[in-house]
Amino acid sequence: EGRVVLAVCDHDIFGKKFYEGNRQIDLGSDFYKGTIMDEERVLNLMNCSHSINLVGNKIIEFAIKNGFVKEENVIRIASIPIAFVVNENF
Repeated sequence: EGRVVLAVCDHDIFGKKFYEGNRQIDLGSDFYKGTIMDEERVLNLMNCSHSINLVGNKIIEFAIKNGFVKEENVIRIASIPIAFVVNENF
């Protein structure tokens, strides 16, 4: 259907792995490879993406501020905030 999946993580945690119990997040995988972008570009991509994966304090705060995520929907692995968004408009 041509749906866009967007994965965004904070630059300072890119390439790292985090573990907590039997859960982990690997930010060094190909899924998170890409380009460093400014907030305006990220917001434009978020607005046209069907599924969004967000990892890190800065991007989660940005997503909350822009109405994509509610604080109660944020999970944490090793204190790293993570949110998954499905944009029903697409």
